[in-house]
Amino acid sequence: MDQGSKRITAAALVIGDEILSGRTQDVNIGTIARFLGRLGIDLCEARCVPDIEDEIVAAVNALRARYTYVFTTGGIGPTHDDITADAIGKAFGLPVEHHPEAMALLAARYAPGEFNERRQRMARVPKGASLIRNSVSVAPGFQVENVFVMAGVPKIMQAMLEDIEPRLTHGVLVKSRFYTVRLPEGRIAAALAEIQQRHAEVTIGSYPFFSQGGPQSGISAGTTLIVRGRNEVEVDAAGAEIETLVRAFGAELEPLK
Repeated sequence: MDQGSKRITAAALVIGDEILSGRTQDVNIGTIARFLGRLGIDLCEARCVPDIEDEIVAAVNALRARYTYVFTTGGIGPTHDDITADAIGKAFGLPVEHHPEAMALLAARYAPGEFNERRQRMARVPKGASLIRNSVSVAPGFQVENVFVMAGVPKIMQAMLEDIEPRLTHGVLVKSRFYTVRLPEGRIAAALAEIQQRHAEVTIGSYPFFSQGGPQSGISAGTTLIVRGRNEVEVDAAGAEIETLVRAFGAELEPLK
């Protein structure tokens, strides 16, 4: 959809005990953030909740009221702990039922007699939900209003994002400028804060990097500075002030590696 002037926001909700236990490392938040960034949509919050229905319901209701979109991952498979569909139904006050199209898609995937009751759980969605196509393993996700419910398997989740993209309102793309300087961030922190105050429409991020000994050495090798904003004039103006600042400290800007 066409870009608009209104800020478009989103939240990611990761569902699953396996993430909270540390047994599985989440990569979906990063994928969602990059996907949304290309569309000018700001990922403003990410949460992780266990496989507990009331916890999922509370998080979904809080996030969908606050942000333009909510993207959930996990808990839509065939096992007993895959309770996301029921939780989303409860959050919206909708009954959960087998979707005819989802049933047909899944039935065609299995040999006769193998599309058992447990596998049919993957076709259950809240009444009136729109399906999200899954080009990897067929089992669909679904959309209810501004909430998009996706699989937790990264490859499948990414495929679902491709189907979701045309449904989203795009925002104005964020412009970025990157600078690498051989100065410790503590030395330039006060001056950076002053630049930030003069350019409220942009954000200035400061990220130290270290010598071969790493952070444990306590010796900063330099700082990466990132200026981000939707007003390109302001981004360039703040960037120019950073360049002047760095040279005033006797350092030079280096290409970001």
